Amino acid sequence: MDRSTPAADSLDPQVPLIALDDVRKAYGGKDSPRIEVLRGISLSIHPGEFVAIVGSSGSGKSTLMNIIGCLDRPSAGTYRFAGLDVAALQSDELAWLRREAFGFVFQGYHLIASSSARENVEMPAIYAGTPAAQRRQRALALLERLGLAGRTDNRPHQLSGGQQQRVSIARALMNGGYIILADEPTGALDSHSGAEVMKLLDELAAQGHVVILITHDREVAARARRVIEIRDGLIISDSRIAPDMPAPNAAPAVGGLRERLARGSTTAGVWRNELRDALQAAWRVMWLNRFRTALTLLGIVIGVASVVVMLAVGEGSKRRVMAQMGAFGSNIIYLGGYSPTPRTPEGVISLADVGALAGLPQVKMIMPVNGAHTVVRYGNVDHVMYTGGSGVDFPAILNWPVVEGTFFTAQDEAMAAPVAVIGQKVRERVFKGVPDPIGRYLFIENAPFQVIGILSGKGAASGDSDSDERIVVPYSAASIRLFGSQDPEYVIIAAADADRVHEAERAIDTLMLRLHRGVRDYQLTNNAALIQAEARTRNTLSLMLGAIAAISLLVGGIGVMNIMLMTVRERTREIGIRMATGARHRDILRQFLTEATLLSLVGGVVGIGLALLIGGALSVADIAVVFSLSSMLGAFACALATGVIFGFMPARKAARLDPVIALSGQ
Repeated sequence: MDRSTPAADSLDPQVPLIALDDVRKAYGGKDSPRIEVLRGISLSIHPGEFVAIVGSSGSGKSTLMNIIGCLDRPSAGTYRFAGLDVAALQSDELAWLRREAFGFVFQGYHLIASSSARENVEMPAIYAGTPAAQRRQRALALLERLGLAGRTDNRPHQLSGGQQQRVSIARALMNGGYIILADEPTGALDSHSGAEVMKLLDELAAQGHVVILITHDREVAARARRVIEIRDGLIISDSRIAPDMPAPNAAPAVGGLRERLARGSTTAGVWRNELRDALQAAWRVMWLNRFRTALTLLGIVIGVASVVVMLAVGEGSKRRVMAQMGAFGSNIIYLGGYSPTPRTPEGVISLADVGALAGLPQVKMIMPVNGAHTVVRYGNVDHVMYTGGSGVDFPAILNWPVVEGTFFTAQDEAMAAPVAVIGQKVRERVFKGVPDPIGRYLFIENAPFQVIGILSGKGAASGDSDSDERIVVPYSAASIRLFGSQDPEYVIIAAADADRVHEAERAIDTLMLRLHRGVRDYQLTNNAALIQAEARTRNTLSLMLGAIAAISLLVGGIGVMNIMLMTVRERTREIGIRMATGARHRDILRQFLTEATLLSLVGGVVGIGLALLIGGALSVADIAVVFSLSSMLGAFACALATGVIFGFMPARKAARLDPVIALSGQ
């Protein structure tokens, strides 16, 4: 659609602001009787006019107002706003018109019950992206101007009918309200309040606002300068009671609206204002329906708590059962020399073999070890300890971290630096009585080595020597300074996949046979039984926790969907009010998605808190419980995702409501 328009100051004053040509509106269709409410309405309204549309109940005047205010679309005919065909406008552009051009004053006030007077007035500015401070200042100024300075924080039920109507007028003026559409504004008021409201409308008309008044009261209509009478969906008279006195800036104002609409209807920064408003609205709804909210949250809370607790119990049990396997490496394969027969020498594993094995895809890491039992001395204390020259991957490949100091670096390895990392038993026996061995020198076979780190305690596998009686030095230093040989004593190989260690072992065996020309003068060993036990334990825990997570998410999701569907049904009129004040479909979608997310957010937080309490009780009962941040964040994220996924359908249902039907509360 071509929306190029002339400049505002060149807009022809004779161009109607609102032009309807043979507009018709009918309801019903295939399965119900067709009722024609408007049967060919043609009229024009110019800038600065104060128009009263008069008719009895059922005459079609309210339907006409809904079409003029872009709350409804005609079944046939043409509606032009400032020369633009409204039928060609998209839903966002219609929302822009409702937000920027029109201001609605309804007979039933249509204020959001859970919001204060000020918050109701601010609503159109929220969807316009007005900053919070500016929005608040303008709302307070409008309420003060309409005599409600002391009632800004009152909710609608704390205001009289006349005060509520004045709040709705202030809301209509929040974004400028160039065109005021007032549908029976005095119909629900006493005579005094009605006179005050009409006085306000007179003042707005005098200030240049276009006022379109819908009424069945001819005395009220007499306040307008033009009266249009409708009967049975047709205009039967159109007369002027007083001469029009359009505001001098009427045409430029209309041109400005037209140009702004042509530039686009999307306002940057709207989502930030809406998010704050949506969070406040969601919290109020949850608080006002505390019992129902608590029951809904119960499903999410139980789901999140069960997932977190079971993950913690599973992790604790797994760590307790798998401690030994984790310590000695369930994916580790050991390669060493072997004598095929008693009369043949033991095979030698060379560094060339190590380099070839490192290229296998089944091998994650590989590390040669050049070691032997040595005499270790510090001061006048000496012991026989195992000293092994290893690479810098020692902590990673054996899952054996340094708890004090540091491990040696690649530079230390390249320079054959005389540095050592000692086990816990070496510290206790060789450095007995020394508070901190870091930085001190010990002698290994009369060669001085500086202690730079201490390994964590590892213990011993069944039948093996104590692993903590070990000293680790750079491979190059062990080869040059201690043993005089470059060939490793044995090689430690970490398989790429702990579940496929046997496959890695077969690949290594095939390559070694080729390298050693068909002679199996080497030996491969691994912890096969431990690997199988680990796999069974992990699979069982994964299945159990997966089932719990699926059930908990399903229960929580059904609860969220249920409460959101009920919320949409209960707040249909509020949705209509928001649309009438300029909310787009995606604004309504965002509103209710935010509420579903907040519900899940609260449930997730409470669920994690409950899980921690349960975990504390289980720990007292000597049940291994290990909470991890990742599991809690994962459960929390699942709860949040559940709220979004299961809240999307109700939110989409709310966003697709027709503004007119929503306003009627159906």
